[in-house]
Amino acid sequence: MPARNITADALLFDLGGVIVDIDFQRVFDAWSEYSGIPAATLGARFSMDAYYERHERGEIPAAEYFESLRSSLGIQLTDEEFERGWNAVFIGEVPGIARVLGRMKECLPLYVFSNSNSVHHAYWAREYAPALSAFRKVFVSCELGKRKPEPDAFAAVAHAMETPLSRILFFDDLESNVAAARRVGMQAVQVKSLVDIEKTLEQVSSGKPCP
Repeated sequence: MPARNITADALLFDLGGVIVDIDFQRVFDAWSEYSGIPAATLGARFSMDAYYERHERGEIPAAEYFESLRSSLGIQLTDEEFERGWNAVFIGEVPGIARVLGRMKECLPLYVFSNSNSVHHAYWAREYAPALSAFRKVFVSCELGKRKPEPDAFAAVAHAMETPLSRILFFDDLESNVAAARRVGMQAVQVKSLVDIEKTLEQVSSGKPCP
């Protein structure tokens, strides 16, 4: 085993792309099926705009966000069709992640911080409940009123964890979120595959021995 040279008091994980595999193409494919407009066209029209961010902060309800999509995407789907397509983004639990989390929760507290709107949150909290049971708390942007990569979002999560920013090891698939976490003093790792998590955790030491 490599020499352990990372010290942390808690581990913080993103959800999409780290705990659960996601694919936005599946969203556009579903909306294309409902609307008859090519998925490539919908993908080109879609953006993570101000409405998207407000939805993730919980500032607007899903119905208002879907209404904005009718305008930006040029499609007239029902709220139910938007929601079914919206939730198609989730593929399934990352293979092997449950094993890693089960091992690490024996020596360090585990947390999740996800940029997520209320529709997605309701879906993944139900569908992936077994994997999420490893975490002491799940922080969601739509409940927090703040989202990554905003510095206040990281500060709020660290405060709720009762852990200094510098003692948190954070895993996220987006480089922008990792860079922002580092700027506020967190230790952070960009995740491209489960191997990135496993290799990092081999170097982590804590107050308790890790299996």
